[in-house]
Amino acid sequence: MKHYRILISGGGTGGHIFPALAIANALRRRDPDTEILFVGAEGRMEMERVPAAGYDIIGLPVSGFNRKKILSNVRVLARLAKSMLRAKKVLRDFKPDMAIGVGGYASGPMLKEAQKHGIPTLLQEQNSYAGVTNKLLAKKAKAICVAYPGMERFFPQESIILTGNPVRQNILSSDMSKEEARKELGLPSHRKIVLVIGGSLGARTINESIAKAFNKIENAGGYILWQTGKLYADECRKMADKYNNVVKATPFISRMDLAYKAADVVVSRAGAGTISELQLLGKPTILIPSPNVAEDHQRKNAEALVKCDAAVMILDSDAPARLGNEVVALLNDEERCATLARNVKEMALRDADEKIVDTIYNILAEKD
Repeated sequence: MKHYRILISGGGTGGHIFPALAIANALRRRDPDTEILFVGAEGRMEMERVPAAGYDIIGLPVSGFNRKKILSNVRVLARLAKSMLRAKKVLRDFKPDMAIGVGGYASGPMLKEAQKHGIPTLLQEQNSYAGVTNKLLAKKAKAICVAYPGMERFFPQESIILTGNPVRQNILSSDMSKEEARKELGLPSHRKIVLVIGGSLGARTINESIAKAFNKIENAGGYILWQTGKLYADECRKMADKYNNVVKATPFISRMDLAYKAADVVVSRAGAGTISELQLLGKPTILIPSPNVAEDHQRKNAEALVKCDAAVMILDSDAPARLGNEVVALLNDEERCATLARNVKEMALRDADEKIVDTIYNILAEKD
């Protein structure tokens, strides 16, 4: 059996990094001798997360375009030119059999160079609205693995493969019961658990909106497991201390598998990775899309679920006024929760990482 050398490029956010690592882990499960090299953007979170997961990574000095301050993009263009040169060197030194792009700044120059040098490329698009980088690379990609139907709006139809998004394996592997998960996390068994997650840094609007709703949620028999994010940890802890019988605030939840298992209702941003996890687990969810993302893609992700009656969506600007009432409405309506859970689970695409690796091997077999 031939052992391949695979380059994986992209990052910037957990939404890009988790799928990239899931693909790498699936490649290693298929053949432990696969050589894998990551290429990320200097100073972004992949430069820490990827080595922590046991993989080598090289950083490019690339950064995103500033659409508001046009003149600042002179520096961005200089970094892009430098990144293209470094990408050439990476290809020369590593000699990959194939390059995989998961979106984000670094995948642009890296995959562009790979395509120029005749190295087959595969793109993985997490969102229902395609990112700029993937759209630019799509024409020459051998395959584009997507998580939503209807992506021929952005990509050549013959290249699209509907695989779903790869998710963190530990999310799905917990065999604990809801009661055991609650006990492990120190949560009460007699109240309904509302899991509030805003990403690793946190989400100010979600935090402020849930804090305004403590009384309402307490009166409805709810208890809040509140992942505040590290940026807002101190101020949120002070707010939670006054309600310590119904709120547990923490900057980060390391055992998300248990948190999901324990939850009756989830409140979350609408990142593609989180949505894929919620689909696989079948959780009734209120989505509050971040307004600070490219092409408003989180809103489009959320709308894809709302269309199937698989989630409730509240716009960021409406959250302070609406979130408490919507949480209470779900806590009081088991039938509605069951409908949302059933519909969101029907949207799930399972074993995405294995399907993507199958596609990689098919492309490599053609090349050989």
